[in-house]
Amino acid sequence: MLKTKAEPAEQAEEIRQVPITELHPFKDHPFKVLDDEAMLKTVESVARFGLLTPLVVRPRQEGGYEIISGHRRQHAAQLAGMKTLPVIVRQLDDDQAILQMVESNLQRETIRPSERAFAYKMKLEALKHQGARTDLTSSQVGQKLHGRTSRDLVAQEAGDNARNIQRYIRLTHLIPELLELVDQKKISFNPAVELSYLTDAEQRDFLQAMEDSKHPLSLSQAQQIKKLSRAGGCSYDAILDVITSDKKAQLDRLTLKNETIQRYFPKSYTPRQMEETILKLLEQWHRKRQRSQER
Repeated sequence: MLKTKAEPAEQAEEIRQVPITELHPFKDHPFKVLDDEAMLKTVESVARFGLLTPLVVRPRQEGGYEIISGHRRQHAAQLAGMKTLPVIVRQLDDDQAILQMVESNLQRETIRPSERAFAYKMKLEALKHQGARTDLTSSQVGQKLHGRTSRDLVAQEAGDNARNIQRYIRLTHLIPELLELVDQKKISFNPAVELSYLTDAEQRDFLQAMEDSKHPLSLSQAQQIKKLSRAGGCSYDAILDVITSDKKAQLDRLTLKNETIQRYFPKSYTPRQMEETILKLLEQWHRKRQRSQER
């Protein structure tokens, strides 16, 4: 019986202790590290049990290490007073580092729209450098990777569709103030995508008009503002008029519910017959009122 030579087991990655002062955030890292309630719980856990999951880092040419995965853990450990942290050191080029950084952070339960937008954009750029090119701002198909565009590949790995990936990336064209309102859910995702086609100056006019009107933005209003921009007429006054148009229409509109007036008419009356009767009675009332004022 022939014996086959056993394949050597894949060597486990070495975990080493590194001074926390030698750990640096990833350049242009799109994921925010917030001192919120979740961070407070993480700090308490780290202070009690230590850091159970090592960070993933890569060496920096200028010295120290760049964090690929574990920015929140590093911040929590710093707040907890730790001096050294367990890390796994990997030799990665820029594109490999971006792909691993994005993938590790997209697994989080809560991700802001702005974080997802810039993460998708960075991942697409990295894939483009690796030969999977795509047009990031249109639906045209770029060069393919094994029969797929890089946008399709990102969509598949994210459990999303390519069109939605494209729409998220549109958010990166918003000025920071508007993007923050999207993160705060003061502007919904779909209207925000429409606003991303405005110039920076037009976006600032919109921001001022929204603050002045104290009025929420609907998708139809955002689409109207986008049309104004394309036509070259997207001024502050024009934007304000669009935002407040629905409110003005509501003030000018009078609605009578069927159940409110139905009891005054025979059951056989149609809505049209009821409307005609109401108008006749109002006309009679108006004439009577005029005669009384003339006396």
